[in-house]
Amino acid sequence: MEISIPIYNYKDLTKDQLLEKCIRPSFEDKEAFQIAEKIIEQIKTGGKKALKEITLQLDKYDPEPLVLTPEDFEKAEQLLTKEEKEAFQEAAKNIKTFHEFQKKNLKDEKINLAETTLGYIYRPIETAAVYVPGGKAIYPSSVLMGVIPAKIAGVKHVTVVTPADPEGNIHPAVLYCAKISGADALLKVGGAHGIAAAYFGIDVKPAQVIVGPGNRYVTAAKTLLAATGKVKIDQPAGPSEVLIIADNDANPQFIAADLLSQAEHGEDSICILLTDSLILAEKVIKEINKGLQERPKRLEIKRESISKNSYILLFDKFVEEDKEKKTKKITDEFYKAFDFINEFAPEHLEICLNLFDDPEQYLDYIKSAGSIFIGKYAPVALGDYFSGTNHILPTGGAAKMFSGLGVDTFLKRLTWQYTTKEGLKKSSKHIEIMSKIEGLDEEHGHSVLIRTK
Repeated sequence: MEISIPIYNYKDLTKDQLLEKCIRPSFEDKEAFQIAEKIIEQIKTGGKKALKEITLQLDKYDPEPLVLTPEDFEKAEQLLTKEEKEAFQEAAKNIKTFHEFQKKNLKDEKINLAETTLGYIYRPIETAAVYVPGGKAIYPSSVLMGVIPAKIAGVKHVTVVTPADPEGNIHPAVLYCAKISGADALLKVGGAHGIAAAYFGIDVKPAQVIVGPGNRYVTAAKTLLAATGKVKIDQPAGPSEVLIIADNDANPQFIAADLLSQAEHGEDSICILLTDSLILAEKVIKEINKGLQERPKRLEIKRESISKNSYILLFDKFVEEDKEKKTKKITDEFYKAFDFINEFAPEHLEICLNLFDDPEQYLDYIKSAGSIFIGKYAPVALGDYFSGTNHILPTGGAAKMFSGLGVDTFLKRLTWQYTTKEGLKKSSKHIEIMSKIEGLDEEHGHSVLIRTK
């Protein structure tokens, strides 16, 4: 049975209706928070014994041995083909190069101001945990995306946290990626209990930063533990999403393939197309149904994602062409489309437009997106696996405030200053006035005056 995707006309929607289209499920999942809080408390009081009991109860496997080490990673290498290992090695090389480029641009700096030398330095967080989802799929690429930036930042100890399969095994590709990315240990439990185990340091070093996407219980556990002030997290993670903006020059097969590639992540994945061509929209729907027939793997997951969480938003023409003068002028509809994109703040944004000769020109119009893919030959899968950018990205509109995972996620910025007696004298009068206004002159003001009199 063919599925249909709702097509909405932008000009027919009110401002409130457009804002509604940008709303995703809230990160404030009360049920998940209650369950995660209970699990965290059980592990806090019961330790390793409680962790094992919860794993047996929820995941139906015995987690022993609880922690795998580099020696175990070495054994897994023998179970992969040469071609499989080469693929992950090349991806790791690209990810490493891109994140080293990031690190190079996070330089310690200083400046002289008011006869005082001020500066900032970067220092790594000591310990980290990288959550790697399991269950419906395996994600060895997420091991690379989480561990490599941490190691480049200088994190001393990185634990991979991931659930095992029903037999209690970890896929060899996950272990191999742990090896080539430099992970120090792998905690063989997932869910909220895996996050709690990393936080409390059950048989591993307690994590000072926990990153990586997971299900609603993982997100709840990360959020609850971050509220203690004792651990940093990357960002709340919700269902995966893609927003594609395309015109009539786009290839409908490419667009359909990219929407379906996002849909196969999970039933709650969100796939959206913005276009100024009804013809393209109808062709994309046709290609989606064709794709579902031809590629039935994870069929029900893809069908539910596309039919329940996805839509097409139709605009008037993005560009006006003067054929005589051979010129193109972008229209108000183009700006409205990018206003919608920035309000939606998608995890993945694909730009399949043929309006500018320089593809980087589109970046001028984007304020909020997790990762941007420009042109017909840049599918999300390129960044998800291989190009070098990170695929651990903000979802649910969090791209308005958060960046994707990077080297800076694992760094702290420390400010410093040095001055002389003369330098302090120059500032003392102003400090005295300010401290009096705040009512803190007796000690704050005094601490300056005692040095300058």
